[in-house]
Amino acid sequence: MDRLQRFRVPIMIALTAVVGIVILAVLRPAPAAPAITITLRPTSTAVPTPTEKTAIRVYVSGAVMYPDVYSLPPDGIVKDALIAAGGPALDADLDRINLAAPLSDGIQVHFPRQGEPAPAPVASASSGAAVGAPIDINTATLEQLDTLPGIGPVIAQRIIDYRQASGPFTSIDQIKDVRGIGDALFDDIKDHITVGP
Repeated sequence: MDRLQRFRVPIMIALTAVVGIVILAVLRPAPAAPAITITLRPTSTAVPTPTEKTAIRVYVSGAVMYPDVYSLPPDGIVKDALIAAGGPALDADLDRINLAAPLSDGIQVHFPRQGEPAPAPVASASSGAAVGAPIDINTATLEQLDTLPGIGPVIAQRIIDYRQASGPFTSIDQIKDVRGIGDALFDDIKDHITVGP
């Protein structure tokens, strides 16, 4: 027992040192993570000028999943309008419409159904050709009338003025009563106009 007492003090010192080291290791705070510096550099972004159009609005109707008015890019084509409307309906006749034709603001693109009468050829409004279904001359806006072949804004306004003064057109032939629309121009537009139901 004398031996045990002789080593008792060194053993207690050793145990105290080990316990102290363990306590320090457990309670010691973790080293702080190195600071990360992020530097943001401004980049130039193109801001549209007032004359630059950022989107056009196109009415998509006929054999599509969701007919509605859609905002599309200014360089959009008819296929973009079809995709925006959820794609073709099962009875769509896509062979009768030019999917690559360019779009313009405020037009209607009508996708025909199989067996439906052929729509007017699809083209851009700037080319003067009508887009999609025939235009109802009793309800058409100046912009819509302006898309008809050979009809500019002046004659389009005359059509509207005539309609307001004389009442709705009862037949498409009656449009020849508008000053500036003769037989030749009527022949160019007769397949692109209607007087509604």
